[in-house]
Amino acid sequence: MICHLLLGLFALCASSVALAQGKTAAQYLPADVKLDPAIPTPESVIGFKVGDWHIRHDLLVNYMRRLADASDRVSLEVTGYTHEQRPLLLLTITAPENRSKLPDWQAAHIAQVQQGKKPGSDAPLFFYMGYSVHGNEPSGANASLLVAYYLAASQDERVTRLLKENVVLLDPSYNPDGLSRFAQWANMHKGQVLSSDPADREHTEGWPNGRTNHYWFDLNRDWLMMVHPESRARITRFQQWRPHILTDFHEMGTDSSYFFQPGVPSRKNPFTPEGNVRLTNALAEYYVKAFDQQKQLYFSQEGFDDFYYGKGSSYPDAQGSIGVLFEQASSRGHLQDSINGPLAFAKTIQNQFTMSVAVFDGAMANKAAILDYQQNFYKETEELASQDDHAAYLLHEPLDAWRLEQARWVLAQHNIAYQVATQDLEVNDTTYAAGQTLVVPLAQPQYRLVKALFSTQQKFVDNTFYDVSNFNLPLAFDLDFAPMSSRELRRAKLASATAVAKPTITAVQQNAYAYAFEWHHYKAPALLQRLSAANVQTRIATKAFTAKTASGDKAFAAGTIVIPQGVPQPSQLTVLLNQAAQDSGVPLLSITSGFTQQGIDIGSRSMVPVTAPKVLLVGGEGVSQYEAGEVWHYLDTQVGMPVTLVEQQRLARIDLNNYTHILFVGGRYDLSGKLADTISDWVRAGGTLVGQTSALRLFSQYKWLDVKLTSREDVAELFSEKSLTFGERAAHNAQQLVAGAVYQANIDISHPLYYGFDKSTLNLFKTSNMMASSSASPLVVPGRYSESPLVAGFSADVLAEEIAGSVATMAQPMGKGRVIGFIDDPQFRGFWYGTNKLMSNALFMANAIN
Repeated sequence: MICHLLLGLFALCASSVALAQGKTAAQYLPADVKLDPAIPTPESVIGFKVGDWHIRHDLLVNYMRRLADASDRVSLEVTGYTHEQRPLLLLTITAPENRSKLPDWQAAHIAQVQQGKKPGSDAPLFFYMGYSVHGNEPSGANASLLVAYYLAASQDERVTRLLKENVVLLDPSYNPDGLSRFAQWANMHKGQVLSSDPADREHTEGWPNGRTNHYWFDLNRDWLMMVHPESRARITRFQQWRPHILTDFHEMGTDSSYFFQPGVPSRKNPFTPEGNVRLTNALAEYYVKAFDQQKQLYFSQEGFDDFYYGKGSSYPDAQGSIGVLFEQASSRGHLQDSINGPLAFAKTIQNQFTMSVAVFDGAMANKAAILDYQQNFYKETEELASQDDHAAYLLHEPLDAWRLEQARWVLAQHNIAYQVATQDLEVNDTTYAAGQTLVVPLAQPQYRLVKALFSTQQKFVDNTFYDVSNFNLPLAFDLDFAPMSSRELRRAKLASATAVAKPTITAVQQNAYAYAFEWHHYKAPALLQRLSAANVQTRIATKAFTAKTASGDKAFAAGTIVIPQGVPQPSQLTVLLNQAAQDSGVPLLSITSGFTQQGIDIGSRSMVPVTAPKVLLVGGEGVSQYEAGEVWHYLDTQVGMPVTLVEQQRLARIDLNNYTHILFVGGRYDLSGKLADTISDWVRAGGTLVGQTSALRLFSQYKWLDVKLTSREDVAELFSEKSLTFGERAAHNAQQLVAGAVYQANIDISHPLYYGFDKSTLNLFKTSNMMASSSASPLVVPGRYSESPLVAGFSADVLAEEIAGSVATMAQPMGKGRVIGFIDDPQFRGFWYGTNKLMSNALFMANAIN
């Protein structure tokens, strides 16, 4: 009996290993394909069969280089480098005889896209085949080995015709850093006998997981604002080639099957034309054909949408290209049990390869329609622009050239036409200053993308969103913007510009009484951090003043940073100041006397000393890696401040007295009562505790903030379930969400938390329906949502009404310290530049909050 059991167990293990084994490249490819023996196979270079192990990025790069060396069909370029200095590759694959034609083909194609010229009947299609923007969705990147090999080695007519008539651009890994992190995780947990149990550690990554890039950002939300080098390199090549089709290969839950677009018909972006949908459907016929032949499970037209243009599958849709999303059920390791049976890594790779080939087949069959589509797209776009009520949008920022320059740079990267006002503009009874105003005309090929980036739409046909419901650029950057009429545009004096004029940086005087810089500059925190790191003694002006400077009397707002000479300072102070000002782009002014014309004097007790922040950021399991990464990225790349990351499980073993600030971002926290008491004592002794989004539930629990937060049940009670049918439950639940909308808050700009802001309202990005109420004084609640708070994006009316007047920010004294709370995420996705400074104020201005 025991022998039978052992034999059965051995057979089961053997079958599971066999099921999950990788295959030679030829075994993945179409049956009976003829292959060039001079082209190296993936297994001959990487040292194992594809699917046996998760490919490391260095091995992936090595194979692609070897392929380019061996094949006259393939050329390779490095388009950039990740944060961790991994190369970003792009392979150009076409027939050898086309190499000399590529510049002419590319120029003719761009002329078609930008000028509406008709393509020739023999014009090529340009494919952009991109894989695995999420690092822990690795089947795409592993399949790219096979796709590249197949295109380089196949001698069958199917491939030779494809490459003779077209060009394939292949991006094997959108996210090398995340792919490498996940490959290490999956490979280090693989045994000789595979564990398919979903509970096994191989299938449950640690924190942070491999989905994200180096700073824990989701790169599939970064196609528009391009915060990261991976996105910048990709968008540069996209705009250079403007491919007809771009693919975006992903993975989803293990118990799913396989999804391909089209998505939910009612949930596409309104600026995406119906022609795009028709061609997406036409291509899908070939996905259906391929999977039907294999009896492969799949689905379409549900679960996913095409609204947010910041994703890989939808960014092309705004520009006459066809973006296609593919989602494969994930093995998350090498073999995992699912409701559809054991799912092997090799199977997921096979499916991604099969769909890649189906893209080529579908495009070739519909080539004439695809070529015509881009010309029709141009004509339809031109017609839409001519019918628009407006002729242009203007962007204006009088005090901070950095944010205006960032907006200009984003426009330029997307080939959006813009100009700079050379004389003041008068629009709707408002004057916008020359040199500080960009004008974006609507009569241009990128009209649809411009409209999306300036949209304030609040009502939608379908209110269910896979991602955010608004991505307005000027609202994110806190820039004034307004539409312009045709008459106003004609009267405007405009000029082309490659950059916004920077502030003039004048060397400071060595014998000045003091020096000062204003806090409204985006890079002011970076300048202050640099000075603090160099032990320069600085002061926060907590009240406005007017002082004599080397260039005349100057009014300074509260929040100005003053560097007095009358306290111990480093030697060669002026040399240090001049270099720091030049590097940051923030002007430093020389104050000639300690006696001011108005307001507080330089020696006033209202000049509060700045304490150099020493920041502890709480992370680890349960904590949002996105929010933690956003804080780390902002402080690291924009402020230049080191951050100590401590996982919450280790927090009780850390001496908190080594830190001035503790930051809790959104997440689930499980702190002991003893640790909570330790944190309370630390705050009372002078520490600053900062929390945002769902971390405020912890702050409320331990009475660190006097605030009441709504629960999921509180929100649900706002929506009646009377007469609700089972089939309506998804739409009903969607109504209760705030799916990435812009809300306006009334703020107290005299409060230290809002130093550097010059208007009494501020646009915040809200991604949850959590609401806060507090009876604390306005001194503790310096920011509340306005009475009509929704500015852009979707929120159900009843939610917007409840949010109106509720708490947006809090700064509550506690002993000698203080507790600061943000209901929303000030660093959202690294590009919400308009609210970044709230975090810097919580760090640098803390001593002024009392």
